[in-house]
Amino acid sequence: MTRADRIAALHAAAKERILVLDGAWGVMIQRIELSEADFRGDRFAGHSGQMKGNNDILCLTRPDVIADLHDRYFAAGADISETNTFSATVIAQDDYKLDAQSVWDINLEGAKLARAAADRWTEKEPSKPRFAAGSIGPLNKMLSMSSDVNDPGARSVTFDQVYDAYRHQVKALNEGGVHLYLIETITDTLNCKAAIKAIKDLEDEGMEPLPIWISGTITDRSGRTLSGQTAEAFWNSVRHARPFAVGFNCALGADLMRPFIAELSRVADTLVAAYPNAGLPNAMGQYDEQPHETAHHLEEWARSGLVNIVGGCCGTTPEHIRHVAEEVAPLNPRAIPERPVAMRLSGLEPFELVA
Repeated sequence: MTRADRIAALHAAAKERILVLDGAWGVMIQRIELSEADFRGDRFAGHSGQMKGNNDILCLTRPDVIADLHDRYFAAGADISETNTFSATVIAQDDYKLDAQSVWDINLEGAKLARAAADRWTEKEPSKPRFAAGSIGPLNKMLSMSSDVNDPGARSVTFDQVYDAYRHQVKALNEGGVHLYLIETITDTLNCKAAIKAIKDLEDEGMEPLPIWISGTITDRSGRTLSGQTAEAFWNSVRHARPFAVGFNCALGADLMRPFIAELSRVADTLVAAYPNAGLPNAMGQYDEQPHETAHHLEEWARSGLVNIVGGCCGTTPEHIRHVAEEVAPLNPRAIPERPVAMRLSGLEPFELVA
């Protein structure tokens, strides 16, 4: 099956059933209790500074660990598994003093690992094709907010620098064979727009087009992203990309995320996706929500016709995903609404002018 065939199968599957994304990677890697030597491997044995905690580097130094996690999530019932490249940009990896070639290699090998796992599981279960999503995470620097509390105009990065960082990542993910891009955990919509522009420009230059899934983050009960937008304003900001799916992930547990998913479900004329945390962290930073509890919330969303794709973020494990997959399996995906033609603008609040 070619990548084009698999993308067609992705669209077909999304019409037939609610798709399931994998769960958290950080919590699973932490449980393995890898050493500094594991993170360094031979390639980075002499690299200065600490490498432990740089989970993305494991695509190069412990690919066996990453391949096993893909397998565990696919075995649990996930249709889609993300590449282990959440922070694999030259900007984010500068914290570890990695050069551009190393960052390229993380994305390339991360994509190959996810694609290989998806191919294995599709061959094993042809009736349930699996898909590899290229994870494009947020940066540690924002374009919409000041880097200096005393200077509202201060920025530690320019749009061009963010665009170039995402362009570098996207090219490697595409070359590695992913089936779609997942721009995720978006706190700053302007950063997201740089990623979208990088993808669209590369497509204009001849790179194979792939579906784009955009997932923002509502940071607290205010119902806004960190850069200040409401759910509907966020959608108006990214709708021009004609994404395969849009949704929210991280920051909140399912109970607190529900109203914002409901709002997106009302306004988005594309697939709606949601992968919440396993509740809110406790005083020790751990997640206490049990697999059946997460599954109960997502099953209710599905039964209420709010979602097309579900999964798990921080604190969720293969067992969480197993319960989620079982609960949503008999339910129909959300029907995509037809919205009236209108001028829709976005600032921090949405604005609509119907003809």
